[in-house]
Amino acid sequence: MSTQLQILVDADACPVKDEIFRVAERHGVPVVVVSNSYMRLPADPLIERVVVSDGFDAADDHIAERAGTKSVVITADIPLADRCLKAGATVIAPNGKPFTPDMIGGALATRAIMQDLRAGSVGGNIGGPPPFSKADRSRFLSVLHDTLEKMARD
Repeated sequence: MSTQLQILVDADACPVKDEIFRVAERHGVPVVVVSNSYMRLPADPLIERVVVSDGFDAADDHIAERAGTKSVVITADIPLADRCLKAGATVIAPNGKPFTPDMIGGALATRAIMQDLRAGSVGGNIGGPPPFSKADRSRFLSVLHDTLEKMARD
């Protein structure tokens, strides 16, 4: 757990890495990019690459262990968001919607119901989340900027 403001990124399926890097650079905030495999990242002293094993939840475990009150975690993974919230982190989904202690229980329950529905659907397609949009990207940029501004003041 860090005492310095940091951004932790669950990077394997993150569609807003470039946006994170731009906002982090503007604010001078270090970014830890955690993935199960090597990915090309900008050469920047503020960006740290962490490649974990491809073991189940290895990236999630690494992020959850480093998360704390000075962390902004970027993830779409609801169980990881729950773990990070419990560690005191601020958690934002790539679409810009924040995870909060008030809503995480409902999100976990909905996730479980959807998993059950998908597992039981015979030949049917329950579907997943809507496609990532320009509005999602714009909302994410705004929320991340505002979050870093607020945390820097606190």
